[in-house]
Amino acid sequence: MRLTGVDLAAVRGGRTVFTGLSFGVGAGELLAVTGANGAGKSTLVRLIAGLIRPAAGTISLDPASEAGIAGVLHYLGHLDGLKTALTVRQNLDFWRALWNGGPVEPALARLGLSHLADLPVVVLSSGQKRRLAIARLLIAHRDLWLLDEPATGLDAEAEDNLGGLIGEHLAAGGMAVVATHRDLPVKATATLRLGAP
Repeated sequence: MRLTGVDLAAVRGGRTVFTGLSFGVGAGELLAVTGANGAGKSTLVRLIAGLIRPAAGTISLDPASEAGIAGVLHYLGHLDGLKTALTVRQNLDFWRALWNGGPVEPALARLGLSHLADLPVVVLSSGQKRRLAIARLLIAHRDLWLLDEPATGLDAEAEDNLGGLIGEHLAAGGMAVVATHRDLPVKATATLRLGAP
């Protein structure tokens, strides 16, 4: 499987964020998207996820999926996307049911959340909430992970754990596009620097 973007352009709020942007990422590969604030890292990730439309260019998956690109990806954005009134376990159960995924207990254990499973999300720290958002990646298999600043709020141990999860995903033939302003806890196959002259 290969994800390709060709001659992409993005406009946000009437401002051109980037033009003529092309990339490719295949099975077992990680594309790190870097650049200064406002260079378009999050915009590119959102374009790939189908949350916004490109002003020009194309994004394609080969071989094509009947469900489209959206059917083969997990998207982790800046916001954790959690229901704060629900417990940790109930949040994961929601996504398990939606995606027809597997059991939540292994994901809770892998992210060090088992002891918090019955607490409402509202009482969690920002780092714990981020770990819960990351746990969603393990509920159902998706070939493509789109991660926007995934290490935000994580301590060193949790960041290392994230690196291990990404590494395992790639080793199993998955792909990842990671927008980041810092070094990743796993080696990138290629780097796309936005805003570079």
